[in-house]
Amino acid sequence: MVRARGSAAVACRPGVPMTQDQGAGDARALVERLKLRRPLVFLDLESTGTSVSSDRIVEIAILRLHPDGTEEFLCRRVNPGVPIPAEATAVHGISDADVEGKPPFASYAKSLLELLNDCDFAGFAIARFDLPLLQAEFQRLSLEFKWRDRAVIDAMAIFHAKEPRDLAGAVRFYCGRDLSGAHAADEDLRATVGVLRAQLERYEDLPDGLGGLNEFCNPRNPNWVDADGKFTWVGGVVTLAFGKHKGTPLQRLVVEDADYLAWVLEGDFSAEVKELVRNALEGRYPQPPDTMT
Repeated sequence: MVRARGSAAVACRPGVPMTQDQGAGDARALVERLKLRRPLVFLDLESTGTSVSSDRIVEIAILRLHPDGTEEFLCRRVNPGVPIPAEATAVHGISDADVEGKPPFASYAKSLLELLNDCDFAGFAIARFDLPLLQAEFQRLSLEFKWRDRAVIDAMAIFHAKEPRDLAGAVRFYCGRDLSGAHAADEDLRATVGVLRAQLERYEDLPDGLGGLNEFCNPRNPNWVDADGKFTWVGGVVTLAFGKHKGTPLQRLVVEDADYLAWVLEGDFSAEVKELVRNALEGRYPQPPDTMT
């Protein structure tokens, strides 16, 4: 892993230099506005596809922003161990040849987990894809990566709430420039830092603190059992909220159609959903919140 302190930067790939002041002012402004008490990690991943459960990481970019304004930056190519589909290469420009001879994710896993320890997170669409994909990669190595109890600031959530567009549009709208090197992890990451800073300056009604902004980016239905809303509380009972068994209590489904739950365990569902199902098959069910008891 490559780390840089202060305002120093590290190029993610040959031919794509990162200047010393690129994003540094944005980062310093965020430290002051968000009143950080622990590091805030900006994260961007490129992958073999869009499936959290089956696709693999091919590039990782991380900017770890400390409360005192210092930074740690790393960007690394990763050999995914599987072919990179042509449609994925067309998006991020990374081919099989580019990752040939690069270390696998397992080579970075433990030091990466240490870097992410006791941090909050920020990024663009990070809660929907990057963090779940990273969690899946760690789980394949029997490593635990808990991020759902951290603050997660998603610039996409703010953007879609205020100006529905994509990252390139966000850079044009908030920063007044075009996004160069779109879908290169390091360029996307630095662009997101600039977008988030501009959003906080533009929308004065946004919360100043990390906690309030986390709630703004990640509103959660109090009836949801899991973060994705695949299971809901109905009368204090865990109930399916998707598929052909929508509306069926989980406990009843364990008896009537355990094969369906086995399919869920093999499907493209979050680790939290699979843990719920796994526990249910073993006779363990979550307790309803105090407000429902």
